[in-house]
Amino acid sequence: MIKINGILTDVTEQDLELLKSNSKEFWEGVTSIGENAFWGCESLKKIKIPESVTSIGQGAFSNCTSLQGITIPESVTRIGEMAFYNCESLQKITIPESVTSIGDNVFIDCSSLQEITIPESVTSIGQGAFEYCESLKKIKIPESVTSIGQGAFEYCESLKEIKIPESVTSIGDS
Repeated sequence: MIKINGILTDVTEQDLELLKSNSKEFWEGVTSIGENAFWGCESLKKIKIPESVTSIGQGAFSNCTSLQGITIPESVTRIGEMAFYNCESLQKITIPESVTSIGDNVFIDCSSLQEITIPESVTSIGQGAFEYCESLKKIKIPESVTSIGQGAFEYCESLKEIKIPESVTSIGDS
């Protein structure tokens, strides 16, 4: 793992041992999870991000195929594109009130994702945000959302119910 100017990057499977045994040392000085920081950490099952972290970078947890649970603190204001790409074991996630938009492809290919809580603070859902979330059954979009990007729910084969509020003025193709 590398920590430069508060940005955590290049976490390896070996670094996860430190996370398990001494999370305080692991997270010391970290204010941001960098691009692809945990990419491919297949043994990562659960993670609690500390309050010191304010952003999750593009692809931060991509291909963490065993990730089942993640706690995102209220300090996080930004979640980058494809942050949880192919986290195929992730079943549930709560986005904190501090986040104002769900970016492009954030949860793409999270095939086990069944439940997501979108707070009232979110105003936009990006392109492909939940694409290929094949287990997603129900989603409530808050009144604060004004736009839904292209393919946001494309290939969500189990989606049985979706309530789109009157506040939404734009919905992309697919």
